[in-house]
Amino acid sequence: MTDAAPRLKGLLEQVLGHPLPVRIRAWDGSEAGPPGAPVLVVRNRRALRRLLWKPGELGLARAWVAGDLDIDGDLYAVLGLVSGLIWERGEDARGLGQALRESDVRAAVRGLFRLAGPGLPPTPPREEIRRRRHLHTRRSDRRAISHHYDVGNDFYEIVLGPSMVYSCAYWTAPESVGGTLEDAQRDKLELICRKLALRPGQRLLDVGCGWGSLAIHAAREHGARVVGITLSQEQAAYARKRVAGEGLTDKVEIRVQDYRDVRDGPYDAISSVGMAEHVGAARYLEYAQDLHRLLAPGGRLLNHQIARRPQRDESTYAVDEFIDAYVFPDGELAPLGTTVTQLERAGFEVRDVEPIREHYALTLRRWVANLEADGARAARLAGPGRARVWRLYMAASALAFERNRIGVNQVLAVRTPESGASGLPLRTRTWNT
Repeated sequence: MTDAAPRLKGLLEQVLGHPLPVRIRAWDGSEAGPPGAPVLVVRNRRALRRLLWKPGELGLARAWVAGDLDIDGDLYAVLGLVSGLIWERGEDARGLGQALRESDVRAAVRGLFRLAGPGLPPTPPREEIRRRRHLHTRRSDRRAISHHYDVGNDFYEIVLGPSMVYSCAYWTAPESVGGTLEDAQRDKLELICRKLALRPGQRLLDVGCGWGSLAIHAAREHGARVVGITLSQEQAAYARKRVAGEGLTDKVEIRVQDYRDVRDGPYDAISSVGMAEHVGAARYLEYAQDLHRLLAPGGRLLNHQIARRPQRDESTYAVDEFIDAYVFPDGELAPLGTTVTQLERAGFEVRDVEPIREHYALTLRRWVANLEADGARAARLAGPGRARVWRLYMAASALAFERNRIGVNQVLAVRTPESGASGLPLRTRTWNT
């Protein structure tokens, strides 16, 4: 019999309390759901067992990464429809626990177990990192950074393109009228340098320097002397090669070093782009104080950081399970207000905050397109599971930015001297002209 899809559709709708907005294609070839809708492909019964043993986002992620679930059609459309059901019903076992108080839901779950067939919980995909407490020690931070960044520079060349910049670009023109990802990343690097008011001979510390793009731009275009630090051995090797190729070894030094171990201040300016998300709430004030210590009086800090929406009860905040297990282990997001407060507590004067949330959605969609355009090679380089992780997290993140579930902000702060002279013009945002 080929009736798995209709049965699965009916049981899922009974559990969710909503009609399924997607079409289902099951392992036996059967299909059910709205004609013409994007298709969620359930390749085997193991996908059901993953969802039943770990309801919610992590179960779906495990099935996706393992290849037990797939999508035939628009990835963004399916994610938008399915994620809405998850958020409405509850993102984890607690949401299912509340639903199980209803007898018809309990009966549907029993039906899903029968349809899934016998078997213990499937082993998580090998790409899933072992869960642990968020300690943010030097050792744990090195391990977390390695998990995310040391997956092959060739793979990141596919995703990021020639700019090799792994943070939100700055789109002054949409692609439809001639703007490209490389243009937008170059404009972002230039924007940062202008906000920092870099001049020839000034010292810049680039915290979390990635593959060296900002360090190279600051040295080549503004004459700065740059120290870039990263915890990734692969990033450092790649960045050093690029620096040598540009003939900038006399101006740019790339180190494998923790920001807590930098002792050669003061610096005239500090950039931290897409790095503070790895610091952790418990360590954030220490991070801000360390950067304040390293900055010369009158020097500027540009902190470019993803932010989440504040919660009524901040004690209930939990790290996203999928992101923590597969993408950014130990990564934590904070509301913008919390970040600004911590910077001020460390002694900084915050002078400008520029939200660029929509810019990140555009950037992520371009990265997804890059990955999809060369998906077979990406899978060979990093492994099929890893390529699926990156495609899912980047597409889901694009939707999260578009729907204002998360944002990203550039915060410009100054270590204002006792004289009170900030060194900024009376009218800020002059860097945009």
